[in-house]
Amino acid sequence: MADPVVETIAGGRCLVARVGGDMYYVTASVSDHQFKELIARGDRFIVPDLSGVSFCDSAGLNVLLGALRQAEASGAVLVLARVPEPLQRIPEMTGVTQLLQAYDTVTDAEAVGGR
Repeated sequence: MADPVVETIAGGRCLVARVGGDMYYVTASVSDHQFKELIARGDRFIVPDLSGVSFCDSAGLNVLLGALRQAEASGAVLVLARVPEPLQRIPEMTGVTQLLQAYDTVTDAEAVGGR
């Protein structure tokens, strides 16, 4: 399993960050810290691109939900982009798809932030 990485890849009206590696119980604290740093930058619209995430369990999902709560508390919007198909099932099975908005592409997600 690979350690999670959150890397800023674009700026402008939206902060886009490529997320890679594995998000699970062993790496949850690392992922959580990286998302907190990302949100602390102060951008108003944040788009994590999850295309590089190879594995995510309930602890990884909790990291994403925590990032969403932190973003909302700071007045920011956080939406997901490019969620790999196997990972799409986790929010569906747990019923959090209403909370974690996901878009097929980064461009689609950025369009929401540009409104």
